Amino acid sequence: MPTDWEEQYKKNDTPWEKGAPSPGLVDYLAVEPVRGRVLVPGCGFGHDVRALAAKADEVVGLDVATLAIERAQRFPQVGRERYVHGNLFDLPAALRAAFDCVFEHTCFCAIDPAQRTAYVEAVAGALKPEGRFLAVFYLDPGNDSPDEGPPFEVSVAELDRLFLPRFTLVREWLPQHAYPGREGREWMRVMRLSGTGG
Repeated sequence: MPTDWEEQYKKNDTPWEKGAPSPGLVDYLAVEPVRGRVLVPGCGFGHDVRALAAKADEVVGLDVATLAIERAQRFPQVGRERYVHGNLFDLPAALRAAFDCVFEHTCFCAIDPAQRTAYVEAVAGALKPEGRFLAVFYLDPGNDSPDEGPPFEVSVAELDRLFLPRFTLVREWLPQHAYPGREGREWMRVMRLSGTGG
């Protein structure tokens, strides 16, 4: 049964809400600020959006839960960020092929694994030609079964299988810092849109 994200926010049952941007993203931005237009799907309360907005030209936080968007909008503006209620799998025309970068953190692992191929195509569809996909993947959320979730685990081999037909791997690494309890269980990648749609 699909997760009712709106209901999760209503119940305040949001274990993914850490009150701060991804430590891996913070470390990355300290060395290589992201410029241009950036999309952050599954943005939640927008902590990653605001971290990116300090340098990027524009950052759009996208979430399917209206409560998440409402909470994100309460935070002080950092730069040119805005928040949109919407679904990555059904992007408005204005958000298609519109971004230099998509940043992912805890969105991919939250969706049903059956939607992962569609997720890759949705990210590719949001990017301009040669656009970049910067991601913090949650490889091992500590579930008793790989089929349990969300969050659902993923392997590096599966990332290759899913993404490399559409993207070229630029760089990947184990982030030095993570939220407490996630140390050594995340994996970061920068990939460049390169493939053609099927």
